[in-house]
Amino acid sequence: MLASLTIRDVVLIERLGLGFRKGLCVLTGETGAGKSILLDALGLALGARADSGLVRHGADQASVTAEFDLSGDHPALAILKEQGLDPEERLVVRRTVSADGRSRAWVNDQAVGVGLLKRLGEELVEVHGQFDTHGLLNPQTHRSVLDAYAGLAAEAAQVAATHRAWRQVEDARANAAAEIARARSEEEYLRHAVAELDALAPKAGEEEELAETRAVLMHREKLVDALNAAYGELSGDRGVERALSSAIRTLSRIADKAAGKLDPVIAALDRAATEAGEAIAGLQAVSSDVDMDPQALEKLEERLFALRAAARKHGVDVDALAPLRKDMADRLLLIEDQGDLLARLAREAEVARDAYRKAAESLSRERQQAAGRLDAAVATELAPLKLEKAKFRTLVEPLADESNWTAVGMDRVAFQVATNPGSPPGALNKIASGGELARFMLALKVVLAQTSTVGTLVFDEVDTGIGGAVAAAVGERLKTLGQGLQVLVVTHSPQVAARGSIHLKVQKSVKGEQVTTGVVELDGDDRREEIARMLSGATVTAEARAAADSLIAGRG
Repeated sequence: MLASLTIRDVVLIERLGLGFRKGLCVLTGETGAGKSILLDALGLALGARADSGLVRHGADQASVTAEFDLSGDHPALAILKEQGLDPEERLVVRRTVSADGRSRAWVNDQAVGVGLLKRLGEELVEVHGQFDTHGLLNPQTHRSVLDAYAGLAAEAAQVAATHRAWRQVEDARANAAAEIARARSEEEYLRHAVAELDALAPKAGEEEELAETRAVLMHREKLVDALNAAYGELSGDRGVERALSSAIRTLSRIADKAAGKLDPVIAALDRAATEAGEAIAGLQAVSSDVDMDPQALEKLEERLFALRAAARKHGVDVDALAPLRKDMADRLLLIEDQGDLLARLAREAEVARDAYRKAAESLSRERQQAAGRLDAAVATELAPLKLEKAKFRTLVEPLADESNWTAVGMDRVAFQVATNPGSPPGALNKIASGGELARFMLALKVVLAQTSTVGTLVFDEVDTGIGGAVAAAVGERLKTLGQGLQVLVVTHSPQVAARGSIHLKVQKSVKGEQVTTGVVELDGDDRREEIARMLSGATVTAEARAAADSLIAGRG
């Protein structure tokens, strides 16, 4: 509920502080007095577009502060908590606009973005004008209004959850199908490449080994000649190996006569003989490697060049061919596995679709039943508003085309009216006149008042175009609505004004060359005088005062 509104330097308002209470609060005043400025100021505090034109001439900035009393379960408290702001039962929102158009916002003295004010405003105040394009006259809201009336929040949430789960599976399925299509587009290439690499069978480190062997084989003749020459020097009849053996035998025969002095010599010769033997064996091994088939070099080069050609083809090093082959083989396996994945996702999508469809069909049945109850309830409100021949219908239309199924269900909800007997019902905002629109909307708001989480309703001249008994009926319904909610009404109708429990008059005053707008709360004679003025115009007559007394007493 709106508790207070403080306005500084907004258009014609220099300084104004207003307190509000529960019930029907009527705002009256002559045309041009500035009633719309109050609503503009409230809208500014609740996130409406800021305009430097709102700043009073000569002032640096405009400022509006609105205070609201919140119940313990008010949706605005959840928004505050979500934003990391301390949820308090007294909510204070403040907005300033500088003369150059810059805007700032605060919630409970903490700087916030204007977007947060707008979110809070949608939960705090609902504004209706004569030709309102929002709220109940916006077909996009009708489904949520019906759900709120019927208490279907849990069922609607279940439909949203099942739809989300269904879409997630369908998205995964579409992504998998796209990935499979991409993979299959290169499947033939992968299979051919894997087959080539399988035939080549590259091994890690093979290129280095082949290159070293190739370097050896390329100098085969020189190596063979050198090896043979060295072997001849070490072995054979006059070789080192035979000479060492002969020397060892000779010295060993006379070693006992040398008093041990030959022992080190013989040991050294033994070592030399051993080393010579190992050298000869090494020469034989190298000779065996080098002295191979002359075609071995050709075969080795073919292998080396084949490896390098494959590496160039795939844009990798030779040592990366083996890992590349494994990666390609894994991708081929993935294609086969994705086929299974696609089948599994198709089954999951069907299950998720069925879960959504069942939840949505159940919700549609609940909406159909609630629509009948809502229509009957609104019908009882139409007669007192002098719309006894009109009909109100809540259309719940199934949507057969699956492409139209959404997170809010598989039906379309629309409020329709027929203003004359026998005429077909049509859209609420297209069939009724301005005055009829206001009364249809009022009937709906009276019925929906118990389910609305918005504590403050504002009606801006919704009684335009009506008068007499119809205006009196509108006033009575607004008064009824004010018994459960806070209702603010900007009105030119004396019948409506007479029903208010709080009467605020907006008036201009002139100080020198400066015009300002102020607001006073009326009661007693002042209130009677204002309603009489509304009845008779600038010249208030005794008859007008008597009629005003009658209206205030509830007899008019």
